[in-house]
Amino acid sequence: MIFDRIKPLDAILATAEKKSLHRSLGAFHLTMLGIGAIIGTGIFVLTAAAAQKAGPGMMFSFMIAGFVCAVAALCYSELASMVPVSGSAYTYTYAVMGELLAWMVGWALILEYAVAASAVCVGWSGYVMGLVENTTGFALPIALSSGPAWGFDGLVPSVDFSTGVINLPAIVVAAVVTWLLVIGTSESATVNAVLVAIKVIALTAFIALSLPILKGENFTPLMPTGLLGHDGLGVVGAAATIFFAYVGFDAVSTAAEETKNPQRNVPIGLIGSLAFCTVFYFLVAAGVIGTVGAQPLRDAAGTVLPPDGAAFTARCAELAQLGEAPIVCSNEALAETLRAIGFPVIGNLIGLAASIALPSVILMMIYGQTRIFFVMARDGLLPEKLADVHPKFRTPWKMTIFTGICVAVAGAFFPVGQLADISNSGTLFAFFMVAVAVMILRRTDPNRHRPFRTPLVWVIAPIAALGCLGLYLNLPFLAKMVLPVWGAIGLAIYFFYSRKHSHVGLGLIEVHEEDPDVPPSAAPPI
Repeated sequence: MIFDRIKPLDAILATAEKKSLHRSLGAFHLTMLGIGAIIGTGIFVLTAAAAQKAGPGMMFSFMIAGFVCAVAALCYSELASMVPVSGSAYTYTYAVMGELLAWMVGWALILEYAVAASAVCVGWSGYVMGLVENTTGFALPIALSSGPAWGFDGLVPSVDFSTGVINLPAIVVAAVVTWLLVIGTSESATVNAVLVAIKVIALTAFIALSLPILKGENFTPLMPTGLLGHDGLGVVGAAATIFFAYVGFDAVSTAAEETKNPQRNVPIGLIGSLAFCTVFYFLVAAGVIGTVGAQPLRDAAGTVLPPDGAAFTARCAELAQLGEAPIVCSNEALAETLRAIGFPVIGNLIGLAASIALPSVILMMIYGQTRIFFVMARDGLLPEKLADVHPKFRTPWKMTIFTGICVAVAGAFFPVGQLADISNSGTLFAFFMVAVAVMILRRTDPNRHRPFRTPLVWVIAPIAALGCLGLYLNLPFLAKMVLPVWGAIGLAIYFFYSRKHSHVGLGLIEVHEEDPDVPPSAAPPI
């Protein structure tokens, strides 16, 4: 049997009981935690890509993605409260559906974290180079500030280096963050609070300056690519991309063990933070659309161009030379919008805010990646040497450096929209499995204590699963293909290595005194 290895839930819970965290968080604390974790890269970086896919309809894309996140979050919360240890969906799946599916979820989470970090690196590069150019006049050659355009000629992958060769700033920020994680430099709670404040203030300033000067004609046509387009276009296709802007809400779910009255406060924190961010994002999108317009760029035949294709990049370059590049071509859409409507200084400050805040997101993503590696290595599913701790810095340096190299390479050679879509494919798979796990565990272990119970679970969980599946199917072809190919590689590794070395398979059920899924490191997730 390939589904016979289940990590005993009682063993995991025994570990959690040894931690006995103090329940001190209320609904307000959880809501603020969620807002801080959610607001970040996606809204700063992906607004232009969403506008190219859906035009003004991207406002509805934010709402659709927020709704799918909300129902997935309610499922996530039940498992997080039952299995209140780190390790995320990987640990939950191991306890509910067994080792093979847990491996696949963990493998997908590796894809999510690493590629998401790469996407943030590319987004940071766009904002930093835009800020430098607008304040000093210096600009890197396009060959050194942007990666090539990737696509498909039929089913054959194609690459076009005319749009760029390598993104050097993305490599630099990935290298610096990796170095900080290796030496153990930590982000304090105070620093994180300041960074959250910077992000919120920047977006609030954008809304305050843009909403009073909206032009109604910029919202017509409202959905130029329709509700369901092709190859990732349309309102739902943009929602599949913009889903990236909400990742981080699980910070609320994983705080369930430290929450007073979790049955009441966890859903308030989840829905409250998601509702706040959805409205915030909706207003930001409206500000971009209503001030400078956000109609998709088309080719000579009137066909909407995919935002990460070579034809789109070439057309943007032509229009940039004429000084007519629309906002959908921008690597720093919010800053560029403010410059275009007469607020260049504040636009540069928005760019500065993004440049300061985004590296902390990269740190969180790479740290999350090493945490998943660490858990899987300690379970025997990956070589345990990967979990070696540096003798001086006391950090899991091997996996951190390996992750940093992968992040830098992906950031150097892929555009931000494609990276976000690929990351979303892994995230959506993990959330799909969580929704399924909740339903399975309600049947197989109905009497298990659940500090938080998903309301209307037989309605919410299927909606969450179908929502994740629907967004996945509306990703571009490349992103949809990466997940099964990545999964096939993972299955090969599992059956040739991991299954033979699995601690559960060898009868080694360990209960650790410390947090079982966090590697020794001075750098906590932020």
